[in-house]
Amino acid sequence: MIQVAVAGARGRMGRLIAEAIKQDEKTNLCAELGRSLNCDLQQVNSAIDIVIDFTVPAATLEHVRICQEHGYRMIIGTTGFTKEEQEQIAKAANKIPIVFAPNMSIGVNLSFKLLEVAASILKGQADIAILDLHHKHKKDSPSGTALKMAEIIQNASGSSMMKLDISSSRVGEVVGEHSALFVLNGERLEITHRATDRSLFAKGAVHAAKWLINQKVGLYDMQDVLGLHF
Repeated sequence: MIQVAVAGARGRMGRLIAEAIKQDEKTNLCAELGRSLNCDLQQVNSAIDIVIDFTVPAATLEHVRICQEHGYRMIIGTTGFTKEEQEQIAKAANKIPIVFAPNMSIGVNLSFKLLEVAASILKGQADIAILDLHHKHKKDSPSGTALKMAEIIQNASGSSMMKLDISSSRVGEVVGEHSALFVLNGERLEITHRATDRSLFAKGAVHAAKWLINQKVGLYDMQDVLGLHF
């Protein structure tokens, strides 16, 4: 059994991740971290293989530090990091295996691959816009997923300085919708992903944990987990 600790276990995503761990026959929920729960990460007495963290940047970076000390692997789904904070995570991956991804959905990560193909073929031929729609409780805007889409398009187009229009809305209880629009003369290509159930992100995180347990030190993303780097 893979021993998994969940950070922010009282939060919306934390509860779903904890439940997904309990339902998977290969994982065991060994610690629930957060306010009014059994402990914080530094105080855990039971064995831990992997920490799954979908919290906030400050808390995640503290957990990264502790995981380095103890040799715990990490799954990071937290968004809203600065460039410098992302570099801290990358540096930590020189000591422990980390999966760091703004979205653990299988569908979203397939859409990332489609974006890469479309952007590489249409570079210089299309105006491109990204639409980002989430529930009103989401704190970061644009979302980490929208920023990842922009990064993929820029890299595939061969221009990291390409300006992309990202439109974000935070309304109601929308789980998450992301679209990339490639507008050409007389036609428009849209690549869209709509999430209708938050539990899919939790299941993706558990899938990533089962993959990461067999990996060496390094920084990985869901494209690695799903074998989409080709």
